[in-house]
Amino acid sequence: MRPTDGTAETARVPGAGGITGSARETGILHGLAKAGPDLSTADVIIGSSAARQLGSPSGDDGSVTTGPGPVGSAHARPSPRSGTADPTPHNGVVNESIPVIRDVDHGTARLLPDVDRERAWLLTVDGAPQSYVDLDAPEHLEFEYARRLAHVVDCAAAAGAPLDVLHLGGGALTLPRYVAATRPGSRQDVAEADRALLGLVTEHLPLPEGSGITVHAADARKQLEETEPGSVDLVIADVFGGSRVPAHLTSVPYAAAAARALRADGIYAANLADGAPFGFLRSQLATFATVFGELALIAEPGVLRGRRFGNVVLVASREPFDTAALTRRCAADAFAARVAYGDAVAGLLKGARPVGDEEAVASPEPPDGAFSIG
Repeated sequence: MRPTDGTAETARVPGAGGITGSARETGILHGLAKAGPDLSTADVIIGSSAARQLGSPSGDDGSVTTGPGPVGSAHARPSPRSGTADPTPHNGVVNESIPVIRDVDHGTARLLPDVDRERAWLLTVDGAPQSYVDLDAPEHLEFEYARRLAHVVDCAAAAGAPLDVLHLGGGALTLPRYVAATRPGSRQDVAEADRALLGLVTEHLPLPEGSGITVHAADARKQLEETEPGSVDLVIADVFGGSRVPAHLTSVPYAAAAARALRADGIYAANLADGAPFGFLRSQLATFATVFGELALIAEPGVLRGRRFGNVVLVASREPFDTAALTRRCAADAFAARVAYGDAVAGLLKGARPVGDEEAVASPEPPDGAFSIG
């Protein structure tokens, strides 16, 4: 965009792709902001939701503004260009393209609108993408790891059959919403330790009436250990402290608690993150092998080959599950993934040791920009 007079707007066009692209590409926008043009001077950012937010300068009140209109405030306030108030105050439910920023128990959370989908939102905490949810289409999943966890859900029982599910980690409640939409009548419990984050999500991204989802402000392991034995079909773990899986969710006693909560044919699925030489991932396989006889991994081929750091979904059960159906779903996904099991998992297990509570450590710190949108 070329200026034509002294009042013309400027624009930066870092590319397209929406939130999926920004979440999938590891730090492209972050690198652009550091090494390229000054995005904070742009009045308009064109190309992706993440780019739109990246160029947003902070106001004196800590809110974020993008372009000529005010955003990030729960109430109407003067426009920095016109001096007039935004005519549409926030109504308590996020249905406008107004970012919401709030300090939570473990950092600063942002709800950022997806410009390509009217009521879709990205949740970040301290810049790390946590969840993406489309309130009008909860079955639509953007993050690749969420899609892979959903494939596990899809293969856990006949299509549409209700399930009893325990979710460890809540975020924006993306997967609970997905289960409620695709398997009506399911009974779901969610444990989220960040009480303030939970409040933000339930206030601005409320669950639909009769969803069957009960949310608990509780530590994931404590909730798991208090779950009635043999009462759930699925345990889905997606818990990160910042960008790392907490240590107390990586040990043999934790794995045993998951096995105890599950029914005999129940499935455990966890979102993990690691890179070559896979010290953390291999220890997790060894740890869960102490209580589960069936193990599989889902990830991009490049991640499993050690070419880059990334998300890996661990799947565990005591009885055989349909790896063929899971493989087909993951291979047919828009973001194709490989399912590793049998000999491939045995190779990773060789020489790996399970970990107890005393020696448990959090997952490795990801490389700079690996899970950042800038």
